[in-house]
Amino acid sequence: MRRPIRAAAALALSLSLGLAVTACGAGNESDAGDNGDAVTLDGGGSTAQAKAQGAWRAAYQDDSGNTVNYEEVGSGTGRENFNSGAYVFAGSDSYLNDDEGELSAAKERCNGEDPIEVPAYVSPIAVAFNLPGIDSLNMSAETIADIFNGTITTWDDKAIAAENDGVDLPSTDIAVIHRSDDSGTTGNFTDYLYQASNGAWATESDGVWPEDLTNGQGLEGTSGVIGGVTDTEGAIGYADESAVGDLGVVSIKVGDTYQAPEPAAAAKALAASTRVEGRPDVDMAIDVERTLTDAGTYPLLLTSYLIACQHYDDAATADAVKSYLAYVVSTEGQQSAADEAGSAPLDSKLQQEAAGIVDKIAAS
Repeated sequence: MRRPIRAAAALALSLSLGLAVTACGAGNESDAGDNGDAVTLDGGGSTAQAKAQGAWRAAYQDDSGNTVNYEEVGSGTGRENFNSGAYVFAGSDSYLNDDEGELSAAKERCNGEDPIEVPAYVSPIAVAFNLPGIDSLNMSAETIADIFNGTITTWDDKAIAAENDGVDLPSTDIAVIHRSDDSGTTGNFTDYLYQASNGAWATESDGVWPEDLTNGQGLEGTSGVIGGVTDTEGAIGYADESAVGDLGVVSIKVGDTYQAPEPAAAAKALAASTRVEGRPDVDMAIDVERTLTDAGTYPLLLTSYLIACQHYDDAATADAVKSYLAYVVSTEGQQSAADEAGSAPLDSKLQQEAAGIVDKIAAS
């Protein structure tokens, strides 16, 4: 049975899929089906969104008859491919950064208009480790930073022991696993370390792992990091919490307590954060507050965005992008991601704002 997606995303769904698809300008981003009424959308980027995208695509395709392709190439490549016109939409674990010309490039790609940027996926980033017999550990941001920068090299280091009284820590060497690709997860992880570690992490937030740190192994994508940690006793890495499986996870120090990577705690931290200044009204970029001390918050999180244009040259493309993104940010779509990927649904205020912005998508 087809799911009632059109009802769930009624703000934007007025599918005119009977239109013939033409290939001109920014409209060269969709393909007509054999009968001329189905659209194929190509998108990609964030690997953290992978499970959620699988759920969203399956439900949307079942209802609409359209096809959505989503390539898990990492947030940086996703933004690049959107800006080049290879993707009709992108998923990114960090917002477009104009310091690197990304926002300007996206505006140029969208025929001079500000691109749409709405949060679609909120999830804690887990610090995951492989130590047989140990399922959880407590760590401050400073301890985590000193592990990943190579200052702490064995699991029985006194800094780890001090936060884990009664845990029998082995003398095993620590094997650091990090992302090798340009990654929004890395950007959020290093932002947390830079802001919260009291100077233990010297490098400002970046989607690319610091070149001067040679103590770890870089692997591609969320699956690469989790696979590397899983295969290596004594390893530690970072990834979307939904992907860690049976690995041990770190509870991070927040104020005077330690908080596990739980979706509700990440959502609470996001709600306490502020918008990026100077962004247009179709851009919901959020600066996450990493130094929260409120119990029940988890400030090591990623807010993963969907990026699109306000207008597309081709009407069928515009309708399909609008209807797909409308489903993703709808209450039904957000719950589908929560069920499949363990993410935190957008709170009602953010969800309604995102839906209103997506509703602006139209043909030129």
